[in-house]
Amino acid sequence: MAKKKKSTFICQECGYHSPKYLGRCPNCSSWSSFVEEVEVEEVKHARVSLTGEKTRPMKLHEVEALDVARTKTQMEEFNRVLGGGVVPGSLVLIGGDPGIGKSTLLLQVSTQLAEKGTVLYVSGEESAQQIKLRSERLGEVDDEFYLYAETNMQSIRQEIEQIKPDFLIIDSIQTMMSPEISGVQGSVSQVRDVTAELMQLAKTNNIAIFIVGHVTKEGTLAGPRMLEHMVDTVLYFEGERHHTFRILRAVKNRFGSTNEIGIFEMQSSGLVEVQNPSQVFLEERLDGATGSAIVVTMEGTRPILAEVQALVTPTVFGNAKRTTTGLDFNRVSLIMAVLEKRCGLLLQNQDAYLKSAGGVRLDEPAIDLSVAVAIASSYKEEPTNAQEAFIGEIGLTGEIRRVTRIEQRINEASKLGFTRIYAPKNSLQGLKIPKGIDVVGVATVGEVLKKVFG
Repeated sequence: MAKKKKSTFICQECGYHSPKYLGRCPNCSSWSSFVEEVEVEEVKHARVSLTGEKTRPMKLHEVEALDVARTKTQMEEFNRVLGGGVVPGSLVLIGGDPGIGKSTLLLQVSTQLAEKGTVLYVSGEESAQQIKLRSERLGEVDDEFYLYAETNMQSIRQEIEQIKPDFLIIDSIQTMMSPEISGVQGSVSQVRDVTAELMQLAKTNNIAIFIVGHVTKEGTLAGPRMLEHMVDTVLYFEGERHHTFRILRAVKNRFGSTNEIGIFEMQSSGLVEVQNPSQVFLEERLDGATGSAIVVTMEGTRPILAEVQALVTPTVFGNAKRTTTGLDFNRVSLIMAVLEKRCGLLLQNQDAYLKSAGGVRLDEPAIDLSVAVAIASSYKEEPTNAQEAFIGEIGLTGEIRRVTRIEQRINEASKLGFTRIYAPKNSLQGLKIPKGIDVVGVATVGEVLKKVFG
């Protein structure tokens, strides 16, 4: 008698397993997310390269240390986010909202990598003709660029064995399926096992693989959380459809710094890198406008000047309204409470609308002082000086706390022509200040407001 195959129900949002169907997931509270999948017996194979060589245990001193040569693309912003270039044998996951430009970015990168090695671009979402139309806008393509519209991993592996590419692009991981695994395309088991197979191909054959991943409505990568743990690098491609600027952000990188960003502008000919993002974010700032303050924020190892805008108006209803765009809501509420308690600003009957101009998201503690100054400027109806910038974290007692990389921030502000910068007093000890900029050390937020607004 044939053995009955055991089935299990898996939540497509978080990967929770249940022996029976549940309407609501007890782990992530999502509704109607369970899909039945038949469990198959796992067959464990040793890692085998395309040459047929199996891996074996080795003593650490027997392992040859390799000086990994990174492959650089023509896009310096992309190289910076990866940590200096594409590492052979790496597995990179790129996520982002639909239509944000993930496929365009990888198609551009692929055409540039084709000049330095063989590229296999596997698309499960678009036909070869569709990709051909898009590539014509990006310029000429090298002969070592192979296009393959397929979703079956068995067929893809056969083509990899024949072509032996140096770079492999999978667009997207949710459309790929392995016939050996039960479950529909995009299910937890399919995504997990296909990614595991790609990781094996990358590590054993020294192929640099880029994977496109879909995101959920909350903005996180769809599929099991294990997906992010398996890959070497996780990149998020962010931006708004109604803005031309796109930000490529690294949130995990085994070969470089995390929280590094690259900034691009979407044009008709594709993505164009922005060499000086600080100047772009500040070029439309109005002189003499109230509720505006400049902050020097750090994105990884890179200082960027951004504008924080605030609009404070008397509330019409009983409860004051608070709205933020590009800023953390709880952080803004905390700063407003400090301003009311420590600086005497009556904000409890004022609606407050805050945003970071240009679409960049600001989430580090050093932006606190600029947020406080922007709120006070709008509340007092007094503009700030266009040549002044603000750096500092605000504590609950109103003190200005020290921040990291203060010297890099000051140098960046000096390059762009700023003449005065307010910074934490404790961060300025032994600091070499460049000529042409006045650095004012401050200890409390009340002190800053007195010096800025008299």
